[in-house]
Amino acid sequence: MPGMNSGLDPSDPTIVNAFRSALLHQWLIAAAILVLLLLVWGTTRAWATVQVTGDEAAESTGGAAGPTGEAAGSGGAKAKAPAEPRARRLLRIAFGLIWIFDGLLQAQPKMAAGMPSLVIEPTAANSPAWVQHVVNWGGTIWSYHPVQAGASAVWIQVGIGLWLIVAERGWWSRAAGLASVGWGLLVWVFGESFGGIFAPGLTWLFGAPGAVLFYAVAGALIALPQRAWQTPRTGRLILAGTGTFFIGMAVLQAWPGRGFWQGTAGGQPGTLTGMVQSMTQTSQPHLLSAIVSSFASFTAAHGFAVNLFTVIALAVLGAAFLTGRPRLVRVAVIAATVLCLADWVLIEDLGFLGGLGTDPNSMIPMILVFTAGYLALTPAPAAAEQGAEQGAEQAAAAPEPVPWRERLRPAAVREAVGAVSVRTAAALGAIGVILVGAAPMAAASANRNADPILAEAISGSTGTLDQPAPAFQLTSQNGKQVTLASLRGKVILLTFLDPVCVSDCPLIAQEVRQAGQLLGTDARQVELVAIVINPLYYNVAYTQAFDKQENLDNVPNWLYLTGSPSQLENIWRGYGVTAEISTGGAMVAHDDIAFVLDRSGNIREELSDDPGPGTTSTMSSYAVLLADAARQTLGEP
Repeated sequence: MPGMNSGLDPSDPTIVNAFRSALLHQWLIAAAILVLLLLVWGTTRAWATVQVTGDEAAESTGGAAGPTGEAAGSGGAKAKAPAEPRARRLLRIAFGLIWIFDGLLQAQPKMAAGMPSLVIEPTAANSPAWVQHVVNWGGTIWSYHPVQAGASAVWIQVGIGLWLIVAERGWWSRAAGLASVGWGLLVWVFGESFGGIFAPGLTWLFGAPGAVLFYAVAGALIALPQRAWQTPRTGRLILAGTGTFFIGMAVLQAWPGRGFWQGTAGGQPGTLTGMVQSMTQTSQPHLLSAIVSSFASFTAAHGFAVNLFTVIALAVLGAAFLTGRPRLVRVAVIAATVLCLADWVLIEDLGFLGGLGTDPNSMIPMILVFTAGYLALTPAPAAAEQGAEQGAEQAAAAPEPVPWRERLRPAAVREAVGAVSVRTAAALGAIGVILVGAAPMAAASANRNADPILAEAISGSTGTLDQPAPAFQLTSQNGKQVTLASLRGKVILLTFLDPVCVSDCPLIAQEVRQAGQLLGTDARQVELVAIVINPLYYNVAYTQAFDKQENLDNVPNWLYLTGSPSQLENIWRGYGVTAEISTGGAMVAHDDIAFVLDRSGNIREELSDDPGPGTTSTMSSYAVLLADAARQTLGEP
C-alpha cells in the first residue's frame, strides 16, 4: 500500500525521542489549560457569588424579598436534577476509562513509526482494493507525520475519556457522547479498516466488527436525551440489536468453506488455529503465552468441536437477548460475559500486548453494551419512580423562555457564571485536551509533505559548516561550461550522482527535484547541482539520458555536471566523497552526501542524502529537509 510504510524501524531512537518530546510538550500545554480553566472558574464563581449576595442584600433591605428571603418572582427553589440512569452511567464512565486507557496505549514508544505499517496496513491487507485505497489515505498521513499523528491520537482519546467521565448530564454530556461517536468512526474506518467486515476471515472470535464500533454505539447511546432512558424501550432496542448481531455472527461462523470447522487442513493449521497460534508470537507474560499456546493446540486437535460450541453459544445467546424477558436476559448476560472473557483471554490474547496494541479489542466493550441494555431494561424501581416524578415536576415548573436581551443583563450573566459547576469547568478542560491533539492532527492532514524527522532518522544529524567550497569548472548536460564562480549569488544544493545507477541515485535525484518544487518562487535563487561520480560512464550523453529518465530535463534550475576523469577525481577529493567501481558492473559504490552552499560559495551545511528504504514518505521527507536547508541559507546575511 503506497505511502503506508515509511520503512523505518518502529524503535528508531530519533523517532522515539521526538515522539516522547512531543508528548511532554503537549502534556505541559494540556496541564496549563486545565489549571488555567480551574483558576478562571474559581475566580469568576467567587466574583459572581459576591455580586449576587450583594444584590440580594440590597433587595432585602429594600423590602423586595418575601418572608423566606427569596426575591419576588424567583420561582422558588430549583428542581433537583434527576439521577442518571444506571445503564447510561455504566456506559459513560466505563467507556471514558477505556478511551483513556487507549490513549495511554497510543503513547507506547513504537506507536509513532509502527502504527501505519505494523497495525493499519496488515489489517487492511485482506480487504478489497477500495477499502485499501480509503485506509491508505489515513495511513499515509500518519506515515508522513508519525510524531504529530501519534501524539495527537494520545490526547484526543484521553480528552474524550475525561470528557465522558466528568460530564454527568445535560448537553455537555451528550456532546461528549457525540465526540466518542465521531472519533470512534474515524478510527474504525482508517485504523481498523471498517473493522475488517469486508475481509474474508471475518469472525466474532477475533473481534468483528471492530472494537471502536462499540465505542461509537456507546457514544450514540450516551448522546440520547434523558427521557430516552426513563422507559425500558431503550434497553429492549439495545438487546434486540445485540441478539441480532450474535445470531448473525453465529451464521457467519457456521458458514462452510471458511476454514473454521477444521483444526488442521492438509497438515496446515485451520483458520482459527492459525489465528490463535499467531497470537502466541506476541510479546507477553510467559503464563499468558502458555495458556494461549495450549488453547491453540486444543483447537488444532478439536477444531470442529470448538467451532460447533461457538456457533451454538452465539445462536442461543442471541435468541435469549431477542426475547427481552428480564430473567432470561439476565442469565444470557452472565453467560455471554463468561463467553466473551474466555474469548478475550484464549483467542484475542487480551488484545493490547506487544507494544503495538491500540485497545483491549472488542469483548470488553461488547460486554458493557449488552450489560447496559439489561440495566436499561430493568431500571431500579426507586430510580424509575424518581425519574417519573422529577420529570413531571420539571414539566410543571418549566420556566418561560427568557428573551436573549434579558440573558445579557449583568445580573443574569453573574447568575449564569455562578451556576457553572466544577464538572462543567472540567468538561471544558477535557475539550482543551482534545484540541491539544486535534490541532496538530489537522495541520498534519493539510500538509502533503512528510516531516523531515524521517530523513533525520535515516541520515542522522546534519553538520553545520562555514568554509569555502572547492572550486570546479565542468560541463553541464547542455554542453555549457559551468564554474562555481558563475553560480555566485545563488544558494546551491549540491550532490553527487552516478548516471547509470539504478538504485539510490534515481531516488536522490527525485528528492532534489521535489525540493526544488517545494521552494516555489525561492527556486529562482537556488541552483540544483549534481556532479557525476562514475569514472567509467561520465560523458554528456550519459547525463542527458539520466535527466530524461528522471524527468529532470525540463527543470530550469537543474545542472548535471561532468568533466574528465582527472577533473572529477580532484573534485571528489576536494568534497571528501569516495567512489569505488563495483565488481563486474558499471555502477559505482559511493557516498550519498549533499552540500548546501551559500551565495558566496561557502559550504554551510553537509548532510547525508542516503534515501534509506526509498519509500514515498522518506523521499518526501528528504525533499523537505533539503528545501528547508536551502531556505535557511537564503535567509542568512
